[in-house]
Amino acid sequence: MSSTAEQEEAPRAAGSVVAREPAVRDGPGGPPVRPGTPTPLGARYRVGPDGSAGTNFALWAGGAEAVELCLFDGRDRETRLPLSELTHEIWHGFVPGVRPGQRYGYRVHGRWDPWTGARWNAAKLLLDPYARAVDGTFALPPEVYGHVRDWPQQHVADTVRDDRDSAPLVPKGVVVHDDDDWADDRRPKTPWADSVIYELHVRGFTKLHPDIPPHLRGTYAGLAHPAAVGHLRRLGVTAVELLPVHQFAHEDHLLRRGLRNYWGYNSVGYFAPHAGYAASGTAGGQVGEFKKMVRALHAAGIEVILDVVYNHTAEAGELGPTLSLRGIDNRGYYRLQPDARRYADYTGCGNTLDVVQPQVLRLITDSLRYWVTEMGVDGFRFDLAAALARSMHDVDMLSPFLAVIAQDPVLRRVKLIAEPWDVGNGGYQVGAFPPLWTEWNDHYRDAVRDFWRGALPDVRDLGYRLTGSSDLYAWGGRRPYASVNFVTAHDGFTLRDLVSYTHKRNEANGEGNRDGTDDNRSWNCGAEGESDDPEVNALRLRQLRNLLTTLLLSTGVPMLVAGDEMGRTQGGNNNAYCQDNEVGWLDWSLLEQPRWRGLTELTARVLALRHAHPVLRRRAFFTGTPQAPDGLRDLAWFTPRGTEMTEDDWFAPAATLALYLSGRDIPGRDAHGGQITDDSFLAVLHAAHTPCDFSLPGAPWARTYELVLDTSREDQSAAPGTVHRGGTALGVPARSVLLFRVTG
Repeated sequence: MSSTAEQEEAPRAAGSVVAREPAVRDGPGGPPVRPGTPTPLGARYRVGPDGSAGTNFALWAGGAEAVELCLFDGRDRETRLPLSELTHEIWHGFVPGVRPGQRYGYRVHGRWDPWTGARWNAAKLLLDPYARAVDGTFALPPEVYGHVRDWPQQHVADTVRDDRDSAPLVPKGVVVHDDDDWADDRRPKTPWADSVIYELHVRGFTKLHPDIPPHLRGTYAGLAHPAAVGHLRRLGVTAVELLPVHQFAHEDHLLRRGLRNYWGYNSVGYFAPHAGYAASGTAGGQVGEFKKMVRALHAAGIEVILDVVYNHTAEAGELGPTLSLRGIDNRGYYRLQPDARRYADYTGCGNTLDVVQPQVLRLITDSLRYWVTEMGVDGFRFDLAAALARSMHDVDMLSPFLAVIAQDPVLRRVKLIAEPWDVGNGGYQVGAFPPLWTEWNDHYRDAVRDFWRGALPDVRDLGYRLTGSSDLYAWGGRRPYASVNFVTAHDGFTLRDLVSYTHKRNEANGEGNRDGTDDNRSWNCGAEGESDDPEVNALRLRQLRNLLTTLLLSTGVPMLVAGDEMGRTQGGNNNAYCQDNEVGWLDWSLLEQPRWRGLTELTARVLALRHAHPVLRRRAFFTGTPQAPDGLRDLAWFTPRGTEMTEDDWFAPAATLALYLSGRDIPGRDAHGGQITDDSFLAVLHAAHTPCDFSLPGAPWARTYELVLDTSREDQSAAPGTVHRGGTALGVPARSVLLFRVTG
């Protein structure tokens, strides 16, 4: 139906008012509002030179006709204070006597004309986009929608305004005073090449930990507990990447099914730590608790990276709730389609923030700087980063967002990770982000999964992935650490499920098993799901050792997912975004079982090897050319015969390959300006289901080799330690990784 026909069918839609009076609940007379200042945006408590204290409020609302600041007392009574000062589209005022802990929101007045993108509705209390703490939860009853959800003509329902008051039903912002200068904090500042990322969920990682006090489980304080930090240190990871901790809301369709948004990719407050993860209450205590968590991790040498969702918000499409930006200035914050009523959706979540707009770009960069300078974090992983890099429509690596980040004196110095795709046309941009950025490398994921499940890729493709993906990143001064290598992520099978299920099992999500990818590149090792067959289970455990070892020995930045090192399972659910329960939580009792404890020990052991040997974490790409007078190259590839691979070998599938990593002359200098040298290693990867013979390369590569790792062994408590002479033919066990150190 055309827009004109829809307008004719909905005579009360465009600009009309539903006959429901808002429940205005003014409290006692409020304090006088002084002019205040338009910067900084948000609510900032301050003490003046004369000793008077109060809070300055500033809100960008470009097209609004009026803005009311709404203050709420302990009984939820509302006092409305008009902000009469307007400077450069920012409404502002200073309210004496308003102190930290004060709850507040805004009512923004303007036209209601969804046909032109105008969706102002002063009956809806709006969350300050710059609120530093949020009190309350988003339950999404009908009153929090700007339109009438049950309008008889559903196809025009979003155009009919709902004038019921939402204030009693929505969370409020909380004034927070920040007097922390971080003088006692020491950031680890781990170089990219030395980094090992551990992706975890604050709640899920700590919820079932037996050594964390019950009242701290599932919280920032729980993650800061010595039991949680101790596990991270024993593993040897250098950074935690936290699934979203910005304040988020649960989607209506999940709430109606009795589920919740567990992962948190539904942000509504870009400055506020999610209140649901706080043990210290929601009246601002969550801010201090988050900072203490960061300090505890920093003290352990562990950086904190946030998974951030600036591509869309929890307000969804035109049928979504009115929580913040939509009611402040819909056209100023969101990308709209040409008809202006509907949203451009490059995210699959209903809306896309319009990063081309200066106020949106300012919101995002102000938020990023806040988390770095005032919350202490060390970097960010950007969800659907390609959506942020779009200019008018197409992805543009010279876009305003990327340009601003590149020149920002704070942000250009922290770790920046792109999920280099979105769901729009041309959104797949792996390898295209500019220097400063690292990227999730799904080419690596797919090649390694295929190799170990027996769907053998060309050796050439696998070779690129194991050595830093120079085909993707060797341009513009980028380095191997531009590739964040991963085999699993929060989105998809766990590592254990990857070797236990060929098909997803997502029925518990309530979507008829239609959600989640069908392209899992998994193999169940001969039985679907959990098995009592000892041979199947032994094979699965060996495959887990192979996958983990391959990941941690590859050039680039490895990313582990919390629990993969101890055999965590989601029962085959490859999209557990709504499973805030034992499906999504890490089961620490697994460590009581020898097989899973052994897997954890293997992970720690391979990471210790990686940390000890710079040849395994190179800062420059291999060249494949001689690096010494004897003609020894920095990288060489071998067939099972012990001969170097030919051009034909590169373009054929192979179940066995070996790579020689020379540590004799590693590019770069150490902290004292000296040449970096290391041991040399030979790694043999054998994916076939039967053993094979492999001839160790002789001179000039090596005279003797020491076997330091063998994934066919279930007991990894001690190094194999066997020494072999070059030229010796060895039996390589089926489906295994052997790592040899050159000893002579």
